[in-house]
Amino acid sequence: MSERPARTPRPRTRRGTALVALAVSLPLLAACDGAAGGAGAGAAGGAGTTAAAGESAPQARIATNVRGGRPVPVDRLVEVTATEAALRSVTLVPVGGATEEAGRVTGQVSEDGSTWRAEDRLEPGTAYVLRTRAEDAAGDRVMQATRFRTVDLTLDQQTYPSLAPLDGETVGVGMPVVLTFDVPVTDRASIEEHLSVDARPAQPGTWHWLSDTEVHYRPKRYWKPGTEVSVDVDVNSVPAGGGVYGQLSRTIGFTVGDAHVYRVDARSHQMKVFSNGELLRTIPVTTGKPGFTTRSGTKVIMEKFDVKRMNSETVGIAAGSAEAYDIDDVQWAMRLTHSGEFIHAAPWSVGSQGYANVSHGCTGLSTADAGWLYAMSRRGDVVEYVGTDRPMTLDNGYGDWNASWADYRKGSALG
Repeated sequence: MSERPARTPRPRTRRGTALVALAVSLPLLAACDGAAGGAGAGAAGGAGTTAAAGESAPQARIATNVRGGRPVPVDRLVEVTATEAALRSVTLVPVGGATEEAGRVTGQVSEDGSTWRAEDRLEPGTAYVLRTRAEDAAGDRVMQATRFRTVDLTLDQQTYPSLAPLDGETVGVGMPVVLTFDVPVTDRASIEEHLSVDARPAQPGTWHWLSDTEVHYRPKRYWKPGTEVSVDVDVNSVPAGGGVYGQLSRTIGFTVGDAHVYRVDARSHQMKVFSNGELLRTIPVTTGKPGFTTRSGTKVIMEKFDVKRMNSETVGIAAGSAEAYDIDDVQWAMRLTHSGEFIHAAPWSVGSQGYANVSHGCTGLSTADAGWLYAMSRRGDVVEYVGTDRPMTLDNGYGDWNASWADYRKGSALG
């Protein structure tokens, strides 16, 4: 049996949905604070003003890389510099959200107090206020408030990242990290620079772009059982090329379970089931018949269904033709490819299992064997096929293991 996967729309919401963009231009706000008895604090430079300067030189000044006139690009990392003064506090928040942590942009002050740099980028179409307090050598305060607005972006100018596996999921040793975007990424290097994977224990790995909308990550060899993996997709407001920016950042963590590797030989019509290197069972199977040959190579279980409807029209076999089928209740189905290869229960072909290949490309088992295998399997488990002249491809499902390590690394935009 074979079936193509359905395509479902993804939600397109921003991390900063609580940040309401103002529809009016915002004037520059100046704040002053002189010392008692008229002792002067220095005059600020840059986009704002400070307390009036005393007659003694040198003057303390504050400068920033944002202004209240032209809208600021969302990928701007805001910076503040103090001259003849030390920064004491810097806050960068959406206008109207000064008491809300959700929209606050955090940053770090340098050890000498001369600079502050934001740790995150900005949200589109949002008004911000940057408040800075510094102190000069005489102990006088230098204060500045700068308001600015960021460039507004349409949804077509933002690309939403979707991730697999799910946060908290336990997966098989062959599971790649799958990152997809709903708007094409043409500056792959810019995005990839903000992708990171941390594995414990550490294992070498790399990203590989399959297209402008899909990039995968896999280790050099199958994951070690028990590995804890964290993925940081820090692409919010990162340029993706062509005026498109990342729509939000995401992080997930997942665990690698036992090493389940199933080896199918289409010539002997047998599947050997291994767990952590131990052979648990040899199962008779049937695979694709001539004209519907099952692909040889390494496949990974993508999804599981207790019951699955399988209709030949989804793989281009016309209704009413000699090869047509439409079965509502195929049990214990596990998808291996986008093109429609599954492992599933096939009680109608039990007489051929172990002896002949009679399917339309899927791997058929008895209902009892399929149920047993289904119960122990999870997404990311590996199925290795041999015995046919039809090769598995890199982009047909989670086909990442069908390239050598050297070739797979070439798919990284960072070299």
